[in-house]
Amino acid sequence: MPKSKLSTALYLLLVFLSGALVGGFAYRAYSLNTVIAASVRKRPDPEEWRRHYVEAMRTRVHLDDQQVAKLQQILDNTKNRFDEMHTRVRAEGQGIQNDQVDSINAILRDDQKPLYEQFRTERDKKRKQSDKK
Repeated sequence: MPKSKLSTALYLLLVFLSGALVGGFAYRAYSLNTVIAASVRKRPDPEEWRRHYVEAMRTRVHLDDQQVAKLQQILDNTKNRFDEMHTRVRAEGQGIQNDQVDSINAILRDDQKPLYEQFRTERDKKRKQSDKK
């Protein structure tokens, strides 16, 4: 075989093998991402979590019906306390944010205050849009 035909065949073989190697890596990366995405589980909603929890307590701890009723009351009470805590924290956080806005307005000139209000309005709009996603 002449040298030019040998080098051409070698180059073609090299291109074919490099393509196969890149294709193998691409397939591996694609299938790995698919497996990772499929393995991410959605967090159960609170009612679903509660049903599973009560059922687990009933079967694994052998609660009777009276104990299940008391467990339901305990869970209701705990939920109410957490809801009250979240309400207080939200209100406190809103108060802190209002203090921040007042402090910033105190350092601004009169011509800057409308610009700051527009800035805040735009940021709130973007935040609400991102919360919807």
